[in-house]
Amino acid sequence: MISSRPAIRAVVFDLDDTLAESKSTMHPDMSAALAALLERVEVCIISGGRFEQFQAQALNGFEASEDALGRLHLMPTCGTRYYRWGDGDWALQYAEDLSDDEKSRAIAAVEEGARALGLWHPEPWGPIVEDRGSQITFSALGQQAPVAEKVAWDPDGAKKRALWEYVSPRLPDLEVRGGGSTSIDITRKGIDKAYGIAKLQEARGYALDELLFIGDRLDETGNDYPVYALGVTSVPVHGWRDTHAAVTALVAWLDEPSGELPVTTLPPLGE
Repeated sequence: MISSRPAIRAVVFDLDDTLAESKSTMHPDMSAALAALLERVEVCIISGGRFEQFQAQALNGFEASEDALGRLHLMPTCGTRYYRWGDGDWALQYAEDLSDDEKSRAIAAVEEGARALGLWHPEPWGPIVEDRGSQITFSALGQQAPVAEKVAWDPDGAKKRALWEYVSPRLPDLEVRGGGSTSIDITRKGIDKAYGIAKLQEARGYALDELLFIGDRLDETGNDYPVYALGVTSVPVHGWRDTHAAVTALVAWLDEPSGELPVTTLPPLGE
């Protein structure tokens, strides 16, 4: 039976804890599966991280044909930057950076809040606050903290929630939201992964029902939730092995699309 749903034109992925472990390079098996998917449909990776993080985690050792790379879309800092492959290199299509005033106020507010709440780590693994151009990111344990330390830091999200409640009213003109397991991201108002999806639609002409999103933070407080709330068919995963299994099933289905999608998706909101 041929599937009755619209054709999937692009699969969109979160990066950390979806395609790769946090701040780690993609496993070779995941890299190979992603390359196979690119031979069949367009792929977008969208994350709060900066482009250099994409390079280290997703592009380091990634092998795909020139044609396949041309179908890969990279959207760092939730789509406020957009890169495409061309002439043998990654080219920036646009950047929507914060002003110097917005950056300085964001940095001051998040540091003040972290110190006031006892969340400023005395011996972090790398920078705690990072200027990503279009985004200011607070990483409670530092940018290079070990995965195990990050997982254990705030298992119920209470620490990040308290910091958000402190910072958000002090920056009413900016967007403050949870990022990864230990991070808070600050951007211009309305900037989240749904914003990035809208920019991708604008650039490529996708309809929402032609997209499939795969991410690990699709709960209501997660940074992938705005994509689900936008109406994109979404697949929840818990780590790259789940993602690898989903991509492997998708590749087989795209070769012979019969019946429903071969992955578990969340029900549309409201059902």
